[in-house]
Amino acid sequence: MAQLLADRPTDPLTIGEISKALRHSHGAVQQAVKTLVQRGEADQLSTGRQFRANGKTALAAAVVVISPPGTHSPRAQAATARTTPPAPKAPRQVGPIRRAGGQLYHPRELASLPDVEALARLRAADVPVLLYGPPGTGKTSLVEAAFPDLITVAGDGDTTVGDLIGDYTLADGGGYVWKYGPLVTAMTEGRALLIDDATLISPKVLSAMYPAMDGRRQIQVKAHQGETITAQPGFFVVAGHNPGVHGAVLTEALASRFSVQIQVGTDYDLAQALRVDARVVRVARHLAGQVELGELGWAPQLRELLAFKRTEAVLGATAAWANLIGIAPLEDRDVVAAAVSKVAGIKNVKPLTLGRQLPATTATAAQQPPGGTNSARRGQR
Repeated sequence: MAQLLADRPTDPLTIGEISKALRHSHGAVQQAVKTLVQRGEADQLSTGRQFRANGKTALAAAVVVISPPGTHSPRAQAATARTTPPAPKAPRQVGPIRRAGGQLYHPRELASLPDVEALARLRAADVPVLLYGPPGTGKTSLVEAAFPDLITVAGDGDTTVGDLIGDYTLADGGGYVWKYGPLVTAMTEGRALLIDDATLISPKVLSAMYPAMDGRRQIQVKAHQGETITAQPGFFVVAGHNPGVHGAVLTEALASRFSVQIQVGTDYDLAQALRVDARVVRVARHLAGQVELGELGWAPQLRELLAFKRTEAVLGATAAWANLIGIAPLEDRDVVAAAVSKVAGIKNVKPLTLGRQLPATTATAAQQPPGGTNSARRGQR
């Protein structure tokens, strides 16, 4: 890299031009140039996209080994040579794990291992994973706990190829600049990538990342000079699928890319351990049984059970039960209400609803801080 810049001291070169000349991946070139600039052994021009040799570049070239054109960098060799899974290791952690956002995740068993450890082993062996189950069961939480370096793409019907790979964006000073997407970032930095709600994304869009997930571990960015991006060691793809969500389609092409597919359901024992009201846990179990029989389309998952606990703490039990009815799909509310009455013994529950307008004096009193009214009276004496 340094030698190429030193040989062309007056030429401002882009990452793409350097990558083409050396026949290395864009990611490897980007990292090398970044290192040279940080060391003061090359200059980044004001455009931000071009680089040029300076007085220290030739000296840097004298101590750096340059791979001849057509060969792979050591990191690329490691990526292609890693075919044997690592030896089993002892589980790292079975207690609660704090996720990046501060929330705690409680590991569950998967193949006689803590689930986070099982996912770590699958990543080391380059085995893509599909997690499927109802919304709110903890799929995203599991992946965030397992991979601190995670990059997440929230998929929907409007997700485009540019959202994954990159696109031209309007620059502050006018004109357009290329910005790489999360897929390229994960590939070049060797990070884990979660495609959440992957089955809501158009199959045509998803097909753009398939070459990165097979033995090639490369994609071609046609919109950006047709450059080739090569995945670095550590790159790993996980996808989330909610089978019951309208518009979610798991195509054969997508399913075939994920060698391991893991069903994720709600851990009702965990809900009770987290001190969720035992009655609402029983209701959730009952409704889940009806869902399995095809008699119902919805049942509260861990997310809803924890929301019940928080609502109860703030607004009281009556409001929490009413909210549980209200968050159920409209077509399932009567069945959920009946289960609440039968299983929990809570009668005549209606969805949480605003009532009549409060009298002005009541509303004013509700807004008063503790002791506010007495203080006002003392001031009038």
